[in-house]
Amino acid sequence: MVRSLAGLTGRGNMEPIVYLIAILGCGDGSQMCRQQRVEPTPYATMQACRDAMPAALARNTDIDYPTIAADCRASGPLIAARPATPRG
Repeated sequence: MVRSLAGLTGRGNMEPIVYLIAILGCGDGSQMCRQQRVEPTPYATMQACRDAMPAALARNTDIDYPTIAADCRASGPLIAARPATPRG
């Protein structure tokens, strides 16, 4: 079985620099998923990453698990959630 975990990835108000597709191998019933590899192509938006997941899954059917899944993950520095406190 091949499936996408895109709906499980939340989107906050801070944006990372890029998103990468992680390919996961999962046991029966999609439990105990473990990252097997990361696709090398970076995506500028979560939507672009999600749109590319079906093709990424198709390229990675050689993983020896009952279920293969994909997840878009943020990579790169994040902007701080709150402004720095002035010192002085």
